[in-house]
Amino acid sequence: MMSTVVSNSFRSDPVTSKVAIITGGSQGIGAGLVAGYRARGWAVVASARTITSSDDPAVLTVGGDVAQPATAERIIGAALERFGRIDTLVNNAGVYLSKPFTDYTAADYALITGVNLAGFFWLTQRAIAEMLKRHGGHVVNISATIAEVANSATPAVLTALTKGGLAAATRSLAVEYASRGIRVNAVSPGIIQTPEHPGESYADLGDQLPPMRRVGQVGDVVNAVLFLESSPYVTGEVLHIDGGQSAGH
Repeated sequence: MMSTVVSNSFRSDPVTSKVAIITGGSQGIGAGLVAGYRARGWAVVASARTITSSDDPAVLTVGGDVAQPATAERIIGAALERFGRIDTLVNNAGVYLSKPFTDYTAADYALITGVNLAGFFWLTQRAIAEMLKRHGGHVVNISATIAEVANSATPAVLTALTKGGLAAATRSLAVEYASRGIRVNAVSPGIIQTPEHPGESYADLGDQLPPMRRVGQVGDVVNAVLFLESSPYVTGEVLHIDGGQSAGH
């Protein structure tokens, strides 16, 4: 059974310290987001299927499968118990699997829809319920340009299906909750270089490179999320961080 991993004792000041929940927070873009919010003085609840405790007393880590409703309950409960509030949720956890459409299995479908859609649904539902009590909050969904720009060289219809669904849900929730002080936005990355893949693996992309002719970096996505965080009049936006990939189609 996954358990909540608690670092050193810390209680945020409910007046001055804001709290962000970040899923998929153990590596790559998620780890970058944890660092980015901490640099702004926020406390962070970082969740991933497998995640270790942090030496930072303002970072609470929660392990578990985000596709399960019980995990959402544990994340929200841990955030409230430790920090007393939830200001932002970043739905960063996601699964990408490139296969020809007819090769996808039932297990593939369950995995991708479970993390990309169910994980978003259960956690966002609980987070917004808490944000309503404070009359404000922010949800950022990490979508993907592949939902809009198909490439036969890397077919990924299940990712496109689920990430496209996130973009649609972003717009719907933004309108539903705008009058109640809750903003909902999305960031749509293109090809992003992450530490999990060696740099040379991006060297031969050729025609798959976006118009800017280079891949993006984790910091590009982090900066986009933090830009949305600092833009109180922006909601329902899907911000593309893809080097012009979506604009070129």
